[in-house]
Amino acid sequence: MLKAVIFDFDGIIVDTEPLHYKAFQELLVPLGLGYSWEEYLDLYIGFDDRDAFREAFRVHGRALADRELKELIKGKAEAFLKIVSGGVAPYPGVVELIRSISGNLPLALCSGALKSDIEPILGQLGLTEAFDVKVTADEVAASKPDPESYRLAVQRLQESFPGKVDAAGSIAVEDTPAGIASATGAGLKVLAVTNSYPRERLTGACRVVNSLSGVDLEGLRLLV
Repeated sequence: MLKAVIFDFDGIIVDTEPLHYKAFQELLVPLGLGYSWEEYLDLYIGFDDRDAFREAFRVHGRALADRELKELIKGKAEAFLKIVSGGVAPYPGVVELIRSISGNLPLALCSGALKSDIEPILGQLGLTEAFDVKVTADEVAASKPDPESYRLAVQRLQESFPGKVDAAGSIAVEDTPAGIASATGAGLKVLAVTNSYPRERLTGACRVVNSLSGVDLEGLRLLV
């Protein structure tokens, strides 16, 4: 039986990856640390803001003090909020799928984005109250592909629904190899969507679809 569903955010609910990329470049280009969209997809897309900045400095052999890192994270969050203030469109079918699950099964969000990045967009989409649990980059020490964030999401669902949730009976909805590795490392099965990577890069998922449009709760139950 399907016990719970956990959604990634960027690349699954909304196409914010190009917006995150733009915000990163606003901070990094003046420092001589900018990189291409292709490099973002190949190297940075799975990281949270903290690890993405660390990696950009590491690639260029430059040290990054904790104070400067905090300033960069704050500046990137401000740039991102300015970019999304005009509105962000969801991927086809995802809002309907989330609403069909909410209230029927334990439902969580597990994202490498900051809570301050996520909440305004959920508000725009009318999904603020849809999730029983939300795990964001603010709350974990290691970003995906480390399984920490998914383990925490499962733990919080178990606390909210005692005796009703286990990782093996839960499904993560992901779009990146790092996200799949994180979820499977925490013991979950994965439904992958080709929003960010081609099908051949999404190995490890138990099913890969081109869109969540047409995916329903009954279809998810068949994956467990």
